[in-house]
Amino acid sequence: MFENISKTVLITDMDGTFLPASKVPTRKCLEAVERFERAGGRFSIATGRAIQAANQYFGMVEVNCPIIMCNGGMVYDIKSGEHIYDVFLPQDVRGLVKEILAANPEIGCEVLTANAVYVPAMTPMEARHNEICKVTPVICGVDEIPESDWYKVLFAADPAKPEMMKKLIAFVEEKGYDGVDFVRSSLEYYEILPLNISKGTALGELRKACSMQDYTFVAAGDYNNDIELLQAADVAVCPSNATEEVKKVADIVFEQSCEEDFIAAVIDYIFKKLEK
Repeated sequence: MFENISKTVLITDMDGTFLPASKVPTRKCLEAVERFERAGGRFSIATGRAIQAANQYFGMVEVNCPIIMCNGGMVYDIKSGEHIYDVFLPQDVRGLVKEILAANPEIGCEVLTANAVYVPAMTPMEARHNEICKVTPVICGVDEIPESDWYKVLFAADPAKPEMMKKLIAFVEEKGYDGVDFVRSSLEYYEILPLNISKGTALGELRKACSMQDYTFVAAGDYNNDIELLQAADVAVCPSNATEEVKKVADIVFEQSCEEDFIAAVIDYIFKKLEK
């Protein structure tokens, strides 16, 4: 499996995997990534974030391989600025969003596009999400958001009030919406994605577009929206803080959490495998 570091890619989720609760990668992890890349390895990310929300990290760590954004809706080359792969929500999703928000007025909401983050429902949780991601949202009604190029819709609920998320999910499941997928990406967030699109399908597109079929992909993730990514990779790893569903599909569950330099431990593991 591990034969050549120049054909080894570590692709990691960000929040809860590469990033601790502080949202600042640790010095040990950054140094490990640098050591991995100096040796010839490729480092990439697979995140639910849009480019606007991930930009803050590209000055901290070199990403020398195309990345997966918007939970699989985009494969993007940071260096060239090229959109390698894009999938958008159907235009009739606007009606779904309006219906969901009308029935759940306490829920925050944002719509991610290539050029902006639109917020039709601002709440304290949604404001916190914008602050964490360091984005300046466009606050407007659902009908004011441009019609095309919606990568995903994110709903934000207060984790201190679990009944909010429970009510939201129950409403969506009762409606049985067709033509899109719904995924819970954290305790706080519930998302609408294009049908049959995930970080895993995007990894397949990345492999094909970049002629990397013979590369060894090591994928790291912690939450249920990472499951397809782990399943599509050659080696699947997760931190100790991962959900039980993620641990079941991972090849290796590490003792380290995202707070304990998990990614540095993964890189140490890769080097040890390459030495054998």
